Amino acid sequence: MRVAIIGQGYVGLTISVGAAGAGHSVVGFDVNEGLVAQLNAGKSHIEGISDSALAGFIGSSAYRATTDAAELNGADVIVVAVPTPLDAARNPDLSFVHAAADLITENVKSPALIVNESTSYPGTLRNEIAARITGVDHLYASSPERVDPGNNQWGTKNTPRLIGGLTPEAVAKAREFYLTFCDSIIEVSSPEVAEAAKIFENTFRQVNIALVNEFAQIADALGISGREVIEAAATKPYGFMQFSPGPGVGGHCIPVDPSYLAHVANQVGVPATFIKRANEVNLAMPAYVVKQVIAGSGGSIQGKNVVVVGVSYKSNVADTRETPAAAVIDLLRDQGATVTWHDDLVDTWRGETSAPIGGDIAVVVTRHDGIDLKAIANCGYVFDCTGTIAGADGI
Repeated sequence: MRVAIIGQGYVGLTISVGAAGAGHSVVGFDVNEGLVAQLNAGKSHIEGISDSALAGFIGSSAYRATTDAAELNGADVIVVAVPTPLDAARNPDLSFVHAAADLITENVKSPALIVNESTSYPGTLRNEIAARITGVDHLYASSPERVDPGNNQWGTKNTPRLIGGLTPEAVAKAREFYLTFCDSIIEVSSPEVAEAAKIFENTFRQVNIALVNEFAQIADALGISGREVIEAAATKPYGFMQFSPGPGVGGHCIPVDPSYLAHVANQVGVPATFIKRANEVNLAMPAYVVKQVIAGSGGSIQGKNVVVVGVSYKSNVADTRETPAAAVIDLLRDQGATVTWHDDLVDTWRGETSAPIGGDIAVVVTRHDGIDLKAIANCGYVFDCTGTIAGADGI
């Protein structure tokens, strides 16, 4: 098949490589000219896809990136894999989805299977994509992405894939396509079910992370270790799933998807109070971290040199989207500290450059495998958000 993937980020490039590896001819479209040039030079920007693997697909003409939307025309399958962020008021922002739909209307003149992998609320495929694309009778299906950056156990091939379509023909075509590089296909009754399943998966994680974050604060006030309690509870072989406390949540899924679910819930008259409270708890965790750092540093960090270690949102991944480290740094600076940051995987971020580990205080937000524990130990006071550094204060 000739396949076009709109968006070449973590999701789009992963699907592009999966489809190219299955023998399809893949065109990866992105508006970022620098990214397209990098990809065509065989340079991958995500974990799990090596430069050599990408270069091999480019060399065999199985894959190429482009900024020319006209190259979408003639594709048998077009996958939409664009960001679905929140706006300044933390409401869903579907501008990238709408832009992708408009590109298809303007450039695609022959029928194709249009698959939306971008995470969004139920009704997005039907009302925001299919209803927006005009001029050609396409097939439409939803197959929400299940990409977990840095996960070496579960990837595109062995993670079960949900498919819901507007017609049986769309489901059949989507099944045929994804079975070429995915082991397990699960058909659901509608695209709305597929869309809702994805955002519920991440809402489940958001809510449980908020629960352990709130419990960690309760345990600290009681003078006991919240982590020890959680580990003790996890010895129960049924009815309990272990989550760990931390400085908040990051990435493009957990901090974002629950707000999409809350948005559509409000539209149908069901206030998502539980989901909103979970968001509030996790968004407040950086302030709790800074409060604990101040308390552990003698009551003030005014004029002290603080290094924040690990600014990506996840261990061994360079992705800084929605990272709680941003709020931790800003709040530390608000308290008068001189703050630098260090990350083995992130060279530059927010106009700043990774600095050496050192200073009066070290706040470990994210721990990568290559972390320099000796350098951290040389700081006067260490606060560890990960619960993995012996002897350090933490959540």
